[in-house]
Amino acid sequence: MYYPYLRGKQFELILLRDNAKFIADNNFHPIIEPVKEDFKALNKAIESLCLYGVEFTLIINPQVGSNPILLSEISKLFDGLTPMGFSNCVSIGYVLTPTTDFIELENTVKNFSKFTFTLIHNGYTDGVNLSKIIEDMDNISRHIFIEGKAGKLYQRNLRTNGIERILIRDGFKSQIKNSLYPKTEHFSDLHITYVDERMDGFGDYLIVGEDYSESGGPAYSIAIHLTYLDEQSDMYIFHFVSDRTDSPTDPGGKFLEALTKLYKETIKPNSKIFKTSAVQAYLELYQKGHYPGLGSAKKLSMQHHIELMAEYLKNPV
Repeated sequence: MYYPYLRGKQFELILLRDNAKFIADNNFHPIIEPVKEDFKALNKAIESLCLYGVEFTLIINPQVGSNPILLSEISKLFDGLTPMGFSNCVSIGYVLTPTTDFIELENTVKNFSKFTFTLIHNGYTDGVNLSKIIEDMDNISRHIFIEGKAGKLYQRNLRTNGIERILIRDGFKSQIKNSLYPKTEHFSDLHITYVDERMDGFGDYLIVGEDYSESGGPAYSIAIHLTYLDEQSDMYIFHFVSDRTDSPTDPGGKFLEALTKLYKETIKPNSKIFKTSAVQAYLELYQKGHYPGLGSAKKLSMQHHIELMAEYLKNPV
């Protein structure tokens, strides 16, 4: 199963809301780490996911953002939602870091006993101690390991029958400037090899990457990121970068420069770009010469990625 890891930014939540049925049809399990104290957009996404019976993980102790949201604030999301079937679609995610307070974890698990729990392993290192702490917590349903933050020996201590194990890999190699991206580079083979890692599922941060920032600086160049599969179904990513990179002016024009490169790559006779509905939307933008804004453009790239993943998983290698 595929576990896309999203932060609760506006366009990521719109992505979940608009694609809830698609996500349900393909049995994906989104992981959501809220980053905004205004929960209106998050509530709408949750309602859509639950409407279509999507099981997802909602992290209750976010670690990102300039001022990460307090557990006590996110807990308010759960007030009164259980009667609407909320507990059937959500698993509470709890991030384990080097400074995790296990008394807080135990209290949280106890206070939300009607929910399943997903433990996100992101820097805590004592797997032996952890396995003892959680052995009597019967509502732990899965372990999610962040690659590079949870070693193989650590993972080995957390093999329990009935508890799923998921590996998250950041395939996106972020650059400090868009102009530094190569035309194409390797993204990930985890969709093929997660079974070799003795995992029940896999995930990534889509085309956004693990690094989080509240907002980017002025864009001297515009990049459109699009994943694709090679002949062996290994995953790569195109970076279509605008020609102009010397000033933050005219983002719309620079977007069309990048979009033209996407268009030319897509119409090649042997193009490796899978024609998802998101790619079709990009092509329509090209025909109209329209710039929808960076957020909408990024949403299309994220949508393409989950559509591509769904296509692969229909006939995996």
